[in-house]
Amino acid sequence: MDLLRSKRVIILGIGGVGSWCAESLLRTGIRHLTLVDFDEICASNINRQLHATVKKIGLPKVEVLKTRLLEINPTAEISAIQKIYTADTHDYFQLDSYDFIIDAIDSLESKIHLIRMATRTNAVFFSSMGAALKMDATRIKIAEFWKVHTCPLASAIRQRIKKGDLPAKKFLCVYSDEVLENKGLSASDLPQVSVTSGDVEIKKRVNGTVCHITAIFGFTLASLVVQSIVEED
Repeated sequence: MDLLRSKRVIILGIGGVGSWCAESLLRTGIRHLTLVDFDEICASNINRQLHATVKKIGLPKVEVLKTRLLEINPTAEISAIQKIYTADTHDYFQLDSYDFIIDAIDSLESKIHLIRMATRTNAVFFSSMGAALKMDATRIKIAEFWKVHTCPLASAIRQRIKKGDLPAKKFLCVYSDEVLENKGLSASDLPQVSVTSGDVEIKKRVNGTVCHITAIFGFTLASLVVQSIVEED
């Protein structure tokens, strides 16, 4: 428990995966948590994100989750950073100062940059692959990045990351090998589906997501952190 309390963890992306990961870590004994997300809670978050309720719509995700976590453990040291992670903002986050870096980012370019940078630190790095278009919780798995299969997001990341600097070390990913047909609306039906700070990112389709999948992804990431600490002890 002393070792758990001593570790510093940063979670980038406090959505359907990252929010559940953060609370699981805190309830297990992690005291030093940094939450990173530029976004505010909206109605479409309510189906899967831990901190999303009707009353919280319009409030910063990191601040709402920080308040919740401090109600669980008032002695915890929670940093809430309402800022987007990009190549331009990378230095702000001081990734070298953490023991664990958790990637729960949606943006493909930001995710690739984080993978490159995080694997060049001394921190243990874990990453979440795509949790959308999944229903079967028994298909959720853990694998080293280059061994993840039947995951469109992982495939897209690998194709792009090979065109530049490769990850400096191996790292584990949480993923699902289930692939369901995308019956969502197209971007023409819903313009500006996803808005990022300084950029407008239009998704080709809206990918359906369910709470039990995103939560298990988040819990599995938390389990990897805890297991790593147990093995260290």
